[in-house]
Amino acid sequence: MLRSLYIQNYALIEKLDIRFDTGFSVITGETGAGKSIILGAIGLLLGQRADVKSIRQGASKCIIEARFDISSYGMNAFFDENELEYEEECILRRELQASGKSRAFINDTPASLTQMKELGEMLIDVHSQHQNLLLNKEGFQLNVLDILARNEEALNVYHQLYADWKRLDQELEELIRQAEQSKTDEDYIRFQLEQLEEARLSGGEQDGLEQESETLSHAEEIKAGLYRIEQTFTSDEGGLLSSLKESISSLSSLQRVYQPAGELAERMNSAFIELKDIVDEISSQGENIEFNPVRLDEVNERLNLIYSLQQKHRVQSVEDLINLTEEYQEKLSAITSFDDRIAALTASRDAQYNKVKKQAALLTKARTAAAEEVEKQMGVRLMPLGMPNVRFKVEMGLRKEPGIQGEDTVNFLFSANKNGALQNISSVASGGEIARVMLSIKAMIAGAVKLPTIVFDEIDTGVSGEIADRMADIMQEMGEQERQVISITHLPQIAARGSAHYKVYKRDNDTETNSHICRLTNEERVEEIAHMLSGATLTEAALSNAKALLKMN
Repeated sequence: MLRSLYIQNYALIEKLDIRFDTGFSVITGETGAGKSIILGAIGLLLGQRADVKSIRQGASKCIIEARFDISSYGMNAFFDENELEYEEECILRRELQASGKSRAFINDTPASLTQMKELGEMLIDVHSQHQNLLLNKEGFQLNVLDILARNEEALNVYHQLYADWKRLDQELEELIRQAEQSKTDEDYIRFQLEQLEEARLSGGEQDGLEQESETLSHAEEIKAGLYRIEQTFTSDEGGLLSSLKESISSLSSLQRVYQPAGELAERMNSAFIELKDIVDEISSQGENIEFNPVRLDEVNERLNLIYSLQQKHRVQSVEDLINLTEEYQEKLSAITSFDDRIAALTASRDAQYNKVKKQAALLTKARTAAAEEVEKQMGVRLMPLGMPNVRFKVEMGLRKEPGIQGEDTVNFLFSANKNGALQNISSVASGGEIARVMLSIKAMIAGAVKLPTIVFDEIDTGVSGEIADRMADIMQEMGEQERQVISITHLPQIAARGSAHYKVYKRDNDTETNSHICRLTNEERVEEIAHMLSGATLTEAALSNAKALLKMN
């Protein structure tokens, strides 16, 4: 429950520090006194977007802080999940600087606005006048049924199943799109692949062919050169090998008289053997070299094919062409497997869809039972509020396809008159009737949701007299069920029913206007309610009536 609210430098508020009681409390004040400013400050604590224009003129930052007693509401799980320190007194604080920077804290620990919003929704519900427009929104109506049906867990399961189904459906659409695109490319890929496969390329082939082409192109020149070299070594007249052999023989003869000649002879003989082996190799290679124009044409034709493929596919080597061949093979394999992949994904998508439908059916069953309870309770709650002939019906139907909240459609139908046809509630209900319906709905779902604090901002708009008194009964009853209810009101019948009464007012000084809030004493309450009854002029009759209203409470 909201224990205290501290506001500094927010709009017209320089500093405000007020404590709140349990049960049913009321806030009154003239229009424009600052009640909406206080609600705006509370909205910041609930994660609403901040506007630097809200900072009081001349101030560098504003601070809003609220303290809640959460000891009886079992919120430990939220703090554990968000790695926040749990304390029975929970402190929410929001700071907004003139630079536009905003900071949020939960129990003095920095927190995200998402965390603050999630926790805020567990702590306080602010029903403002514009929320009456929600009454005709299907999402709000479904939420009412889900709260009463206690569908939170079933909805969480459904949301996960639904998300998985939509993901599979999107994957299937993408796969089908890829298949259609690939089918368009199939002929091109197949043609390119066939051309590459026909080439029967092998790694290192290009270097070998280029060398062979050079050799065949210069066969006569190579053969003549090798022959000349061979003759230089083996010629009968002046051949190097013959001369070297004679020199070895001479050194061997000198060995008897000159010992080093033997070592020189051995070294020269080793050189002779190596040179003779080289000459034999030259002779053998010379015999193998032949000018073969047919083979040269074959080699050049093969090279031309490789060069043309490299140029066509904009690559530099045969290895690149081989890699490209493998890529085309993989693409073609993927194209031919699309049908199998689409069939498998379709089966998975359809199986997930069946799970969604099954879970949606569970929600429908629970909502249908809750709808019957809503019709019953709303009739009972609205009749005492000046609607003796009221009829309230929850019209349910099914969507063509499941949606994010299931496959149910819901519409609240309403008639306040005997001869009136049931119609969409926003079409036939007056402002006062809608206010009474919303109060009844809030009272109904409050029993199913353990919400610590509910704030009603002028929910009594459009009603007066006896009906206001009965609306006060409802709010007072809600405040007695381990719940704090705060009503911002302009009606004395409701103001007199609060166990605590707060007044919002403005005060001017020489330079500025400030909004304030204070808790009224019993005497001050009499005067405030008397003013609400008679206006600016305080009459004895108004004072007497005010005392009577308070005495009844």
